Amino acid sequence: MLMVISPAKTLDFSGSPYPHFTQPTHIEDSQELINQLREFSVADIGQLMKISEKLSILNQQRYEDFQTPFTLDNAQQALFVFKGDVYKGIDIDNYDDEDLAFAQAHLRILSGLYGILRPLDLMQAYRLEMGTKLVNKRGKNLYEFWGNQISEQLNEELAQQVEPWLVNLASNEYFKAIAPKALNARLLNIAFKENKSGTYKVIGIHAKRARGLMVNFIIKNRIETPEPIKTFDVEGYAFNEELSTPDTWTFCRG
Repeated sequence: MLMVISPAKTLDFSGSPYPHFTQPTHIEDSQELINQLREFSVADIGQLMKISEKLSILNQQRYEDFQTPFTLDNAQQALFVFKGDVYKGIDIDNYDDEDLAFAQAHLRILSGLYGILRPLDLMQAYRLEMGTKLVNKRGKNLYEFWGNQISEQLNEELAQQVEPWLVNLASNEYFKAIAPKALNARLLNIAFKENKSGTYKVIGIHAKRARGLMVNFIIKNRIETPEPIKTFDVEGYAFNEELSTPDTWTFCRG
């Protein structure tokens, strides 16, 4: 069983280095994107990504600073770097080597620049959301740039799992980079809902944190098959059978 999550815009490279690491699988593709982005002016980057001039200057510098090979001197492991709502639910500060090894085997992070990252894959700072309409040699956006590569990598790794299930804890923007029909696995979507005046609704900020809490729960409990996921009971959430289907499990609170 593999889980997929989205990356985060907020990055933090100030942590203490962890000695074990792996290299991103698609670094040559990442370099191709970087080479293209280096040709963009600050104004071009701002227009493409709809970000401020300050952020555009920062990211232009990131593209210029990008260099390979990745080492612990110029990069850090992905799961340590991303700091967003999802990652606030992942208690990485208290992970031991066994927790990180399990995460490495069962968690994947989707990325506009790197395609797909394992938790211990080294990465350098960037901003390039999967939904960015970057016209490139392979198509009109990043979905066409990555094509079937992400799905193919997932298939290779799913074949090594105890049960070939893909647990979708990513946003719609990022999960669109995967072709579900191309997967040699059963797909399980996870939804989180809050009780608002008697009606269960998805509240974005809470759902993001809950995805991280679910990842943390699976890692700490060494869950390798779907059924035990139903016991998830962190921060008041509980499996709601009435609102669930065989392919989408819903967890509610309130």
